[in-house]
Amino acid sequence: MPESRSEAETDEKGENPSKNIISVISQFADDNLTIIRNISTGLAIAGVIVISRSIKLITRFGVASEIPARFIEKNVSLRGRVQTITEIGLEVEHIPIYIPVLSPLLAKGGGGVFTLAVHLAGVELTPEGRVWLEQHLSPAQTVWLKLVSREEETLHCLVSVSRGSLRSLCLNEEVLRLGLARTVPVSGLHPQSHLYLRLHQRLLRAEVKAERKGRGMWKEDSLWERTSQAVRDNSLVRLIRRIFKWT
Repeated sequence: MPESRSEAETDEKGENPSKNIISVISQFADDNLTIIRNISTGLAIAGVIVISRSIKLITRFGVASEIPARFIEKNVSLRGRVQTITEIGLEVEHIPIYIPVLSPLLAKGGGGVFTLAVHLAGVELTPEGRVWLEQHLSPAQTVWLKLVSREEETLHCLVSVSRGSLRSLCLNEEVLRLGLARTVPVSGLHPQSHLYLRLHQRLLRAEVKAERKGRGMWKEDSLWERTSQAVRDNSLVRLIRRIFKWT
């Protein structure tokens, strides 16, 4: 009677060779667990380093020209810390993503604080608007910069601040909504591009809302104020007439 398959696959001691191989590999892994873990960790770190270098996850940008063009094209959001309020917007220190162990290894040398010149995209601030930013942005407050375009060393961005874990406030829209700024063409974008039209419409809605509600620069004088002004103007006219009549 022919031997069965299971009997044919056993060795002289009646053991299955495939099981022996598995046992040997398992035993080797148990005996060299630390080495295997170190190799795995090393490969993982090497992979993260390559990825970090390629997409600049942990690079601290000191000037606008250091930011890769693809970041601008894809409208990447960067985190920053407010340093000062300027006539055109903000001076912001970039805060890169921090990865334990890797960040200190790949960080650039040299101390000091380098700031990015940030313009609120599509917005022209009034003097009152700059005062409002100074009052509502505390020193070293964290902001998010959604990159829109770049002109030399100036970044045009949608600037947002956190309002809780799930909410954020876009400062570009807020100053328009309060009547503390007016919309202007979005610099660095083609007027017929999809991004330009979408962004301009978004900002224009905020400006129209301020105009309808008479906020800030759109505020109209009350009936009493207009009447008082008319009386003053009329009195001035009468005074001028008297002066000419006397002469």
